[in-house]
Amino acid sequence: MPETPDKLTIETPEQIPLEFPLAGIGSRFLAAAVDYLIQFVAGMTLVVGGMLIMAALQGSASTQIWIIAIGVFIYFAIQFGYFAGFEAWWNGQTPGKRSLHLRVIKDSGRPITVYESVARNLLRIVDSLPGFYGIGIVTMLFSSQNKRLGDYVAGTVVVHEQPLADKAKVGWTFAEAGIPSEYDVSQLSPEEFQLMETFLLRRQKLGVEVRNSMARQIVLRVSAKLKISAPEGQSPEALLEKLAIEYRNSARFR
Repeated sequence: MPETPDKLTIETPEQIPLEFPLAGIGSRFLAAAVDYLIQFVAGMTLVVGGMLIMAALQGSASTQIWIIAIGVFIYFAIQFGYFAGFEAWWNGQTPGKRSLHLRVIKDSGRPITVYESVARNLLRIVDSLPGFYGIGIVTMLFSSQNKRLGDYVAGTVVVHEQPLADKAKVGWTFAEAGIPSEYDVSQLSPEEFQLMETFLLRRQKLGVEVRNSMARQIVLRVSAKLKISAPEGQSPEALLEKLAIEYRNSARFR
């Protein structure tokens, strides 16, 4: 698994190198700041809402205790379940990470599972000691992949991802929003989408023969799931472009 100080490079079985720019302390701090702001607003909304409910009900002391207990439970769920929940649900992203185009992935380049999401965030308390993420920052400074303790335990890294909304950089035409998909792209796994995306982003650097061969191999890999018997008059690259666009436009990446 070769790597440079600011990149993680993984060689796939298809001989396509996947390059992941590693997220630094600055971008991770900004993403965390957005997430903590969201948590703060949610917490304050919960407190104010609880007080209004208690004032409106004017119930007995036992009723108020139950309301407070429920509010405390929800508050702790927001504080401790926010990061793990979003990263598991949004494939390695929280609202803060998504706004900075960051994503948590496994060291192998694969998407994280619920296990990695929970494991890395259980160590968030330790990383936060003695305050302002002291241990986490020190650990990242001494890590070639900018890992905090939670990343070491879960076997994860945080990377920058290039948003496909940048048409000029990606280099292919995007479908208009709202156009229904021709294929059931929900059948594709995140790994297969990642493979298509990486090929499309790096194809200009490949030789003609290698480029054509890789496109055909990837089309053959996904055709069985999507019930595609042939490119239907399109070149393999054109089909991959369409599939990647439709996958990005699907609900899971919105």
